[in-house]
Amino acid sequence: MALAKPDTSAPGPSVFLSFCGKEVRNNFVDPLYSALRREDIATFRDEDDEDLAMGKLTSDQSYKATAQSQIAIVVLSEGYFSSERCLQILVTLIDSRDEQGQVIVPVFYDVYASDVRCQRGSIEAAFEKHQFRFSIDTVRRWREASTTIANLFGWHTAYT
Repeated sequence: MALAKPDTSAPGPSVFLSFCGKEVRNNFVDPLYSALRREDIATFRDEDDEDLAMGKLTSDQSYKATAQSQIAIVVLSEGYFSSERCLQILVTLIDSRDEQGQVIVPVFYDVYASDVRCQRGSIEAAFEKHQFRFSIDTVRRWREASTTIANLFGWHTAYT
């Protein structure tokens, strides 16, 4: 998997962008990533959409960059909750926030924070599917992390 490298000489990434899906990448993450780079903010994101779509877990390097980032911008969409990889990254981010004070900024991309918090609709359906593939403890951690991030101050995109 290819990873975008931060474009400053900082010891580690300052911002980690977590997201899932080509539409989210094209319509939101790419412009945000470009704006952060123009401001010389070291920014890290995944570069391989196929790995995202296939739900593959990231390498140790990705998890290290995730945990070492000072700020994580998490773009939550319906597809985010269907991806085991995204949910595992979310747990890592919440753990980093709790242990190291990492700042997490959620962006609710065509989903409502209340639906994430209460795990309703398509988000609930995604977790129900995960229950057949993963341990009860794993799904419980993913659900808790989802509730935690939905309780943070964040931004909402326009709903279509």
